[in-house]
Amino acid sequence: MEENNNEREEIYSERVRAGKRTYFFDVKATRSNDYYLTITESKRRYKDDGYTYEKHKIFLYKEDFNKFLEALNNTVNHVKEELLPDVDFAQFDREHEENGAETVTTDTDTELKWD
Repeated sequence: MEENNNEREEIYSERVRAGKRTYFFDVKATRSNDYYLTITESKRRYKDDGYTYEKHKIFLYKEDFNKFLEALNNTVNHVKEELLPDVDFAQFDREHEENGAETVTTDTDTELKWD
């Protein structure tokens, strides 16, 4: 008898460490071999005699990939170009590299693409 498990098998995963937070981008498969993305924010918190992790998860389905990326690109570009035009966002990548931290480097003029 197969165990009933609501958590689907992970097909692909990327991790982004960001201070006390870690973001996970995971591709999972449905029972009908369709794919979806989960985005998880994990925050480490000290509680009582040790650490616990508070997690928040977003499920993103293929029919929403392009809309999601467009909204994310528009929002990030608005912050970079309209709200903080004088900030050199590449400095954050350099700071992480100097500290030996895991980073995901992107060109500030490059938009995210989903093929």
